Amino acid sequence: MKRSYWRGREKHAWSNRKEGYHPRRYRRTHRSHYPERQVCALCISNDKSVSGDACFKCNELPGFYYDSEKNRYFRLLPGHNNCNPLTKESIQYKAMECKRLRLLEEEEKQKKKTTRPGLNSSALLHKRQLGLLSSTSYCRLVHELKVNCMQRRKIEIHSPDSSVTGTNNFKIIVADVACERIFTVNDVEHGGCKYGIINLSGLGQESLTVEMYDNLYFTNRKVNSVCWADAVFSLTLWSTLCLMGIAETPGCASLLPASLFSNSNPGDRPGMLCSFKISTAWSCAWCLNPQADNCFSTGLTRRVLVTNVVTGHRQTFGTNSDVLAQQFATQSPVLYNGCRSGEVFGIDVRQRSRRGQGWKAGRLFHDSAVTSLRLLQAEHYLMAADMAGEIKLWDLRTTQCVKQYKGHHNEYAVLPLHVNEEEGLLTAVGQDCYTRLWSLQDARLLRTIPSPHPAAKDAIPSVVLSSRLGGSRGVPGLLMAVKQDLYHFSYN
Repeated sequence: MKRSYWRGREKHAWSNRKEGYHPRRYRRTHRSHYPERQVCALCISNDKSVSGDACFKCNELPGFYYDSEKNRYFRLLPGHNNCNPLTKESIQYKAMECKRLRLLEEEEKQKKKTTRPGLNSSALLHKRQLGLLSSTSYCRLVHELKVNCMQRRKIEIHSPDSSVTGTNNFKIIVADVACERIFTVNDVEHGGCKYGIINLSGLGQESLTVEMYDNLYFTNRKVNSVCWADAVFSLTLWSTLCLMGIAETPGCASLLPASLFSNSNPGDRPGMLCSFKISTAWSCAWCLNPQADNCFSTGLTRRVLVTNVVTGHRQTFGTNSDVLAQQFATQSPVLYNGCRSGEVFGIDVRQRSRRGQGWKAGRLFHDSAVTSLRLLQAEHYLMAADMAGEIKLWDLRTTQCVKQYKGHHNEYAVLPLHVNEEEGLLTAVGQDCYTRLWSLQDARLLRTIPSPHPAAKDAIPSVVLSSRLGGSRGVPGLLMAVKQDLYHFSYN
């Protein structure tokens, strides 16, 4: 009885197992080993979860990588000698490169999208005639339309010395006040940098050619900052360089004459007006205020050095952090400084007492290192960018942030800001090698321009935006230097 009883129980249990066995259900439960796709709230709000174009960070899971083309996860498996050929950096670079090529293709096909619905030239003109738009608003919106229609054209660079062009990568380009010339800093293959000046008078021609003059000197130091002095000594224009020293040599600050980069005889060229060795240098600025005439500042490690190039007098201001960005005000002899600690403060260079930190004026604070400062024309507002990718507009009267310009990308690089108040535009190049333009009025992102070259640490574009490239009768547009190439984005 007992044996037959247990046999019956076994048959009954096995029949229940057969009824409860479902192959599809079994596979469905075991698919939990491959995680489902996770999308952040920002991608859901932008409807990226439907299109499958979610960002890399919100799809990042330990031990897996997400393939946007196949819309699924794959496990990261080690290769030979425990060397994994697939890394997060390589996957992210591949996704960024695909996006860059797609944007370049759209630009070639002239698929331009206006940032404001219903914004076109005829509608703007009609509103202007009806008196619904002021002249300032009309000009600002017209510039937005022109920026969206800019087309890239490559510029041919001619030089008396054939070895100058096409051999070194552009690192920094800085235009003078009149935008007639551009001071260039190029990386040298065997290390160091060399300088040159580009004359933009040929941009108005159909061939888009410019002339580049290179000097015979180069430095083994890394150039961190460049500014135009825009002062005349013996009928000679000067430019200021701020050079960071390498391990064996200290940094230095030099004041170079612009006539050094010309076809004149070497005997007619003046020498450096000012050159002195300092500690590690990060930034420089020239003062245009008459109360502190012929003075320039240098941002160093934990101090600020203000030098008068005529008398040789120097003032030193101690700080708590490295000074990465500087700009002088024009209506008052005040120097604004941005530090690695995120602090922004002003210095009145007329004061003599510098004990303690009581000489600091208008102190502002960012959450990350400040890399660029730009004063607006009225000098009531200060634009600041940091290494967290944040761009903020500060009201100096209330020390409050009034606007934020979102979309900028930066993690550790010192990247400049370019403000054009006449056109109402803000331009910045991110560490992802994208050039972005915002509206100063409402902080709207107007356009994102991809780099013509693949993104890399040594291929971050350097740009100049002006409505008069080449002088008062010049052509408007954006000038971009990448690698050995120079491009012009015209919006005339």
